[in-house]
Amino acid sequence: MRIGVPKEIKTQEFRVGMTPSGVATLAARGHQVLVEQGAGLGSSIPDEAFIKAGAKIVGSREEVWGEADMVVKVKEPIAPEFPLMRKDQLLFTYLHLAAAQELGKQLINRGVNSVAYETIEPTPGNLPLLTPMSAVAGRMSVQAGATHLEREKGGKGVLLGGVPGVRRGRVVIIGGGVVGANAARIAIGLGAHVTVMDVNLKTLAYLDDIYEGRITTQYSDPLAIAQSVAEADLVIGAVLIAGARAPRLVTEQMIKTMEPGSVVVDVSIDQGGCIETARPTTHDKPTYVVHDVIHYGVANMPGAVPRTSTYALTNATIPFVTKLADKGLVAAVAAEPWMVSGINTYKGTVPHPAVAEALEVPFVPFAGK
Repeated sequence: MRIGVPKEIKTQEFRVGMTPSGVATLAARGHQVLVEQGAGLGSSIPDEAFIKAGAKIVGSREEVWGEADMVVKVKEPIAPEFPLMRKDQLLFTYLHLAAAQELGKQLINRGVNSVAYETIEPTPGNLPLLTPMSAVAGRMSVQAGATHLEREKGGKGVLLGGVPGVRRGRVVIIGGGVVGANAARIAIGLGAHVTVMDVNLKTLAYLDDIYEGRITTQYSDPLAIAQSVAEADLVIGAVLIAGARAPRLVTEQMIKTMEPGSVVVDVSIDQGGCIETARPTTHDKPTYVVHDVIHYGVANMPGAVPRTSTYALTNATIPFVTKLADKGLVAAVAAEPWMVSGINTYKGTVPHPAVAEALEVPFVPFAGK
């Protein structure tokens, strides 16, 4: 199979969809890997490293998309890439279609067979290709929040760890999954007062156990969220429903109750956001202010640390890329039926129920033909 790796063109996105190790793995199995010139430079991977691993360097994204049977990316295609997608081409990347309606329409209308990293679910609740970037984003969310709490960034001037005689900063994390757990880890390390909220009592019990009482765990309901948000210096939205739009748990009225200069970081923004006043931003202009509260909504947070993120992502994706390249989509699903969970569009249909609901189109089960 010919596998294409284009350069990412989303604003301030420096990751690349494959490392030289991934190229070498595929080349050893007889596949041809086409890498766009300069695709890895943002992750400090020169073209020579890809060539040495067995890739062919091509000069334009049009050539990558035009020659590849399967395109492997990091972020979802954006408008300039839409015309490059073609019927029956296999696309393997993060898609987040619940928050990308136009992309969803393009994939359906163009007959692209797309497999999304974030919906591959071998067993219920196990999202192996979302986990590495969720871990990065969770850890970065606290860094971003701490930075924007500084006065010169417009924040209220609170140090999360405090100092003796002065209260610690209050961090509220809504969602105790991979993002939330990693956010809690960094916030605890900084010395903040940390509250994690979730509706899964087993998750709360697990976090309470591993952090040995160093965090407060609280069942997440509207009243509890409202009370916690009002008292917080930093709120981190970390809610996920695979393939579906994130539920709006923090309302605009709750944001109004926060002290001026407080910060909210919505890590769920690539799935539509769990904070009502949040909207997607970019690394070159990451924040805006609503009701005197700073909002950080960068939808590709791990793109700011591409050296770490690219290698972490490829470590997770390459076994799946190999399955798809060796067998093709239909045979890969036949061999391992759970792979169907990753298919977001197929021959003009949507075989993922949550994605179909988000895009407001019929759900059509995968036929395997």
